[in-house]
Amino acid sequence: MIIFGTRGYLYQLAMLTFVCGNCGNPAAHALRKYVTKFTLFFVPLFPISTRYRSQCTFCGIEHQVAKEQAEALLAQASAPAPHPAQDRQQPGQPLGQNPYQQ
Repeated sequence: MIIFGTRGYLYQLAMLTFVCGNCGNPAAHALRKYVTKFTLFFVPLFPISTRYRSQCTFCGIEHQVAKEQAEALLAQASAPAPHPAQDRQQPGQPLGQNPYQQ
């Protein structure tokens, strides 16, 4: 007797903030990866399908995302943020000018 089947796995990759296409609110979106794997004797062997989805935390709508787009969003989320001291405006300086440039 051989026991085989499939099992689904859910991985949360990142939380991203952008404007929702459905509700129009700037809200956090969960980027998730759904993987279905073939199992033999309850041991997952290899993936059968992989899907990427984004869910708005404000309205709850979920959109399917292409693999390339999901990887781009993930790279954007893991990019280092600029140092806060670099963006700080010095008192007495006009807006838009860097006080360290001659």
